[in-house]
Amino acid sequence: MSTVLSAPPTPARRGAGGLAVLSVTIGIFTIVTTEILPIGLLTSIADDFTITDGMAGLMMTMPGLVAAVAAPVVTVATARIDRRRMLCLLIFLLMLANALMAAAPCYWMVLLSRVLVGITVGGFWSIAAGLAERLVAPESVGRANTVIFSSVPLGSVFGVPAGTFLGGLVGWRTTFATIGVLTAGVLALLILVLPPLPARQVTRVGVLRDLVRDLVRGTPTRIALLLTFLVVLAHFGAYTYVTPFLEQVTHVGPAAVTLLLLAYGGAGVLGNFLGGSAVRDHPRSTTTTAVALSAAAMLLLPLLGRWDVGALVLLLVWGVGYGAVPVSTQAWFARAAPAAPEAASVLFTASFQATISFGALLGGVAVDRTSPSTVLVLGGSVSGLAVLTVAAHIGSGRTLDHYPRGNRPAPTDRAGSADDR
Repeated sequence: MSTVLSAPPTPARRGAGGLAVLSVTIGIFTIVTTEILPIGLLTSIADDFTITDGMAGLMMTMPGLVAAVAAPVVTVATARIDRRRMLCLLIFLLMLANALMAAAPCYWMVLLSRVLVGITVGGFWSIAAGLAERLVAPESVGRANTVIFSSVPLGSVFGVPAGTFLGGLVGWRTTFATIGVLTAGVLALLILVLPPLPARQVTRVGVLRDLVRDLVRGTPTRIALLLTFLVVLAHFGAYTYVTPFLEQVTHVGPAAVTLLLLAYGGAGVLGNFLGGSAVRDHPRSTTTTAVALSAAAMLLLPLLGRWDVGALVLLLVWGVGYGAVPVSTQAWFARAAPAAPEAASVLFTASFQATISFGALLGGVAVDRTSPSTVLVLGGSVSGLAVLTVAAHIGSGRTLDHYPRGNRPAPTDRAGSADDR
């Protein structure tokens, strides 16, 4: 038995549900900002500890690796604990991580703080990604999911550029201390507005085992996992080192780097909402378009990113493309396992975060041995493989009738298009 119904669904009141969704969104925004903030401060931190850019990239590798393990472990180990309590506990852990980062006297303590970030990312994301249906009415679930997932590009558009700007003014330590204060505010908000969320679908090891078994059988979960691996590997292998590229190839200063990252993040917000609107009815074409835009931007940046305008335009394209990726890939996982949404979120989070870690690590090795431009070309090439993966899936002509009953997508409110097959 994969799921235990220990409490009936109790959708929140309309107003309370909206506030609860907002609190979860801000929580993920803070987590995403903390996780990827080192991208904008990479060279400053590397200089302070006298390490290479590739070694500094371990700040991205460490939380991704830990989150991949924490996603299933935390979710299963705490399956019967009220999800509200777990979300608050994980945000408290994030507050401690930011405080440790701000005060770290040596680099190994920085990495220790990133371990705490990884635990928070894995646990919070796995629980929160499937909460929309418990916080709002059924007809509002799609919109709530889009709002929750908007926190990912919002972390890029506001969090990382603001942190980079603040780091240039007062230093990276003060920046992380400031994020710690923001995290304390998020904790207070979650305590105030989240309703009790007793265990409704208890995720057991058997649920995850069933999903992994589906991979071997060639179900939609396998395609979703492969797609996530390729896209996230390419993105974080390249984007982790975009600041060294802009400084060394585009030859812009810290203020311009901040503005370029801000432009990228703004495009990411747009991509998230466009992708969220389109993925329900056109999952394959939406995903293919998003990945193709990212691949084109990465491949062209070494050629056209030598000039400010070229770098700006391509970062906008990259932002729109990748902004649609989290909501698109999460939708694929949800469709692959409609009977176990939290388990699907666990598998999505684990694969997503493990690939962030792997991508940042490989990118770090490449940037230390070659150049930031080479890293971008490699990232674009891997994204191209992801486009081919989706194209091959479409070309296979498989419909829902080819999939085991438990893995069929949930029905839509209206007749699906050919893209829904």
